[in-house]
Amino acid sequence: MILPAPRAMRRAATFLFRRPSFKSVLLLPLLGALFTQPSIAQDWPKQTIKIVSPYTAGGLGDTLPRIVAAGLSERLGQQVIVENVPGASQLVGVQAVARAKPDGYTLLFASSTSMGINVAVSKALPYDPVRDFAPIAIAFSTPLYLAVTPKLPVNSVQELIALAKREPGKLNFASGGLATSNHLAGELFKALAGVDMVHVPYKGTGPAMIDLVAGHVDLMFAGEGAEQAKQGNLRALAVTDRVRSRSAPDIPTMQEAGVKDYEMAIWFGFVAPAGTPEPIVEKLSAEIRKVLESPMTRDRSNGADITPSTPAEMKARIPKDIEMWTAVTRQAKIQLQ
Repeated sequence: MILPAPRAMRRAATFLFRRPSFKSVLLLPLLGALFTQPSIAQDWPKQTIKIVSPYTAGGLGDTLPRIVAAGLSERLGQQVIVENVPGASQLVGVQAVARAKPDGYTLLFASSTSMGINVAVSKALPYDPVRDFAPIAIAFSTPLYLAVTPKLPVNSVQELIALAKREPGKLNFASGGLATSNHLAGELFKALAGVDMVHVPYKGTGPAMIDLVAGHVDLMFAGEGAEQAKQGNLRALAVTDRVRSRSAPDIPTMQEAGVKDYEMAIWFGFVAPAGTPEPIVEKLSAEIRKVLESPMTRDRSNGADITPSTPAEMKARIPKDIEMWTAVTRQAKIQLQ
């Protein structure tokens, strides 16, 4: 015996099997998307995931994404690799991801440089951090450390300032390239401390750090400065953030060291090409958070603070960073073509 269908079911059947109206034709794709969205995340990933790092091998921009990639490989059951695509102040790697297929298989290891500084210093940036990317998560944040080669006869920021003022234009500071965070930190120091130093740009923070440790350059504002100081390779004089770092609490802030109003910190995270399905973005964010919370990640973070965020929090952070870095670059009078 077949029981009569409830009124709601009869109406649904009538809607589905009658001749489609204009409104129902418009609604069908939306209903299809509603029911297929959850399955997208369930079926993903089915192949290797690539994280593009716009940094050269060596520095935090290379080591940090590899830590996360290793953890994601275990959790997702698919290989996650890191590909270094440096060049043109990160523009080459960032553009490659902006143009990639939005399917969750190509990600960018983004930073406050690629998402904020580049906007502030470029007249015609070939990508838009807000329009071209889907934020996934901020993963790490770190201040920079004013680190000097042990060959330099200074043990404090005030001694460094005094030396620079005695011999204007003689000291030099390294960076990972023109208009990078290392460069801007040095320019801000010059302006606030009233000193004259020569900027020496490198093709990445890795080569710059090698030359700093070797004593070929005098100083550098570097994220890995505290770690190198712990190993006895450098002397860390101050941290650029407004508060001391949890990773190196004995190192004073620049303001504590006597440089009034000095404050600068950077972050690293992950974004996908715009249009990447939201369930994949949410799944990635959740899995990255679990990787970041593991003891192994904390042990290998090279002094960077682990600061996982949601996609929404990262989305809100990017416009604020653009505003902040624009103010800094205007003060330092830096602009790229």
